[in-house]
Amino acid sequence: MEGSISTRGSRKVQTASHRDLIAGIGLAAVVAVIAVLLAPHMPKALPLPAMVIALVLAISLHALARNSVFQPGLAFCAKPLLRWAVALLGMRVAIGDIISLGVPVAIMVMASMAATILTGIGIAKLLKQNVFFGMLVGSATAVCGASAALATSTVLPNYKGRDTDVAFVVVGVNLLATLAMLAYPPLCLYLGFDEKTTGVMLGGTIHDVAQVVGAGYAISDTAGNAAAIVKLFRVFLLLPVVLILGFYVSRLIGQREEARVAMPTFAIVFLVLCIINSICSSVPAIAESYHVVKSLTVGLSTWGLLLAISAIGLNTSMKAIANLGWRHIVNLLGTTLAIATLMTVGLLYIR
Repeated sequence: MEGSISTRGSRKVQTASHRDLIAGIGLAAVVAVIAVLLAPHMPKALPLPAMVIALVLAISLHALARNSVFQPGLAFCAKPLLRWAVALLGMRVAIGDIISLGVPVAIMVMASMAATILTGIGIAKLLKQNVFFGMLVGSATAVCGASAALATSTVLPNYKGRDTDVAFVVVGVNLLATLAMLAYPPLCLYLGFDEKTTGVMLGGTIHDVAQVVGAGYAISDTAGNAAAIVKLFRVFLLLPVVLILGFYVSRLIGQREEARVAMPTFAIVFLVLCIINSICSSVPAIAESYHVVKSLTVGLSTWGLLLAISAIGLNTSMKAIANLGWRHIVNLLGTTLAIATLMTVGLLYIR
């Protein structure tokens, strides 16, 4: 009898816990849905993706979100849900496509990414910023924009201003990626790059997947295919980047166990899904049915990231972003210039 009373009691607590999450998740979901509906109607001069629209809209609702009823659900979206959304990104990557890049291009991309992350950390130290911001901006610029910033945030300690830093990086890298989408193709033409080399340049420097694809296929299918493959290689490297940064963070704060707790499960899922996608993509007999599963999984990942960025935005005030100052802008510009310069020099050398 006592056992059954105890079980009932624990179920009641569990139900209450789930009920506490509903308001915050619901608010984040409303913001995400509105952003998705607005994205196709953005003017061509300002083609903001749903993730940035969600963030801006969420920040404008910060005063509402401060109500304690929303906080458990927002915390769930910004932490555990975010990790699983990042894990599902593995379904976008096929290892066979990455192998087709060739060793010289792969080494150049990895070296540029590593140098960019070190640049972010170095500029942060030079300007007396929080070194964790340097990791955020470095990883976002080096890997895949907003998704990388969100993934990196999962292994950072909950330092003062973390959500504000994430919000700044998400908006900043998107704006710079949009400018790069317009500026880099003429630069490649001036440098005499052929279509494939241009695609490698676009895929290796532009932050966001959507802008990479848009810039590449606007030139040609050859450029678009090369750009997409290089970009997916950078997405694949998200996992080792986050693991290495998590280890570095653990050494900085002297709590090695903390970084281990934050990562393993979703890191393993990311790798497993990469392998599944690689195998299933190469088997014609299951290609059609597998495509449905892949589309569903990628969709879940996209919505998970949207909910996470909405939650982060709802916990971020516009005043806090405005108070960040010029140092944040300098760091973001510095890392963007670093990866663009390194990729340009590398391509001029190996072409």
